[in-house]
Amino acid sequence: MIVGTRLSRGSAGSAKGAASFVAEAITTARQAGATGVLLARMDSAFDSHAVVSACVRAGVRFSITTKQTRPVRAAIEAIEAHSWVPIAYPQAIYDEVSGQWISDAEIAETTYTAYRSRRKSEQLTVRLIVRRVKDKNVAPGQGELFTAWRYHAFITDSTLQLVAAETQHRQHAIIEQVNADLKDSAMAHMPSASFAANAAWLTLAAIAYNLTRAAGALAGLFHAKARGGDTSPRSSWVTTSRSSPVSMRPAWMCSVGASPSMSGHHSSSFGI
Repeated sequence: MIVGTRLSRGSAGSAKGAASFVAEAITTARQAGATGVLLARMDSAFDSHAVVSACVRAGVRFSITTKQTRPVRAAIEAIEAHSWVPIAYPQAIYDEVSGQWISDAEIAETTYTAYRSRRKSEQLTVRLIVRRVKDKNVAPGQGELFTAWRYHAFITDSTLQLVAAETQHRQHAIIEQVNADLKDSAMAHMPSASFAANAAWLTLAAIAYNLTRAAGALAGLFHAKARGGDTSPRSSWVTTSRSSPVSMRPAWMCSVGASPSMSGHHSSSFGI
């Protein structure tokens, strides 16, 4: 379900107001019945001290894709070769003899001090978990002198073991399914030249989405998994011929879901 939305003007940076938005989403998620351990999963646009501090103050675990800054790259380069673990990834093969995955993707972790530009008391020691994937951008027929890797890193205070924590972080991409669902329905367009009216439209779209998902879950398995466009009557949204002079960014969406974690404890996760 969607527990928070916010519309931003086109000139606004992605991280503007992110900390307050995260704090509001956490409060709403708990009021909506999310229990157990809460985990906030976000992309690199929300990698900031303010956002992480908001999670810590609220007693929520965080898992945030981090920017590839110089300190982060240095930390990745310092990871020893034997620390990398193959994981199940597209086209991976499990070798029963060795008990390992034969994969083009590997993961490792190290300890990292985040936000070093801030005062020492405000710096945070976190887990830096890194996934590296073999670069497939090789010309046909051209051999490799050495393996080239693409690195994806995130910071977290999750207590899950390495493989489980990395898998759980990647699952935050489910928020894109929520975005796609809304773009297939109410958010296919903005109906007004007024920013306030469009913000209200966004709020109503989120309410309609939640009600549709709840009704679909009650109706049966097909409707529980169907997208909004598949569960709605065949009708078109009323549009206006007047275009909006205000440049607007795609809205922030915060969805929350509950499921048993890999450690066996009930947990709730929300993604932005």
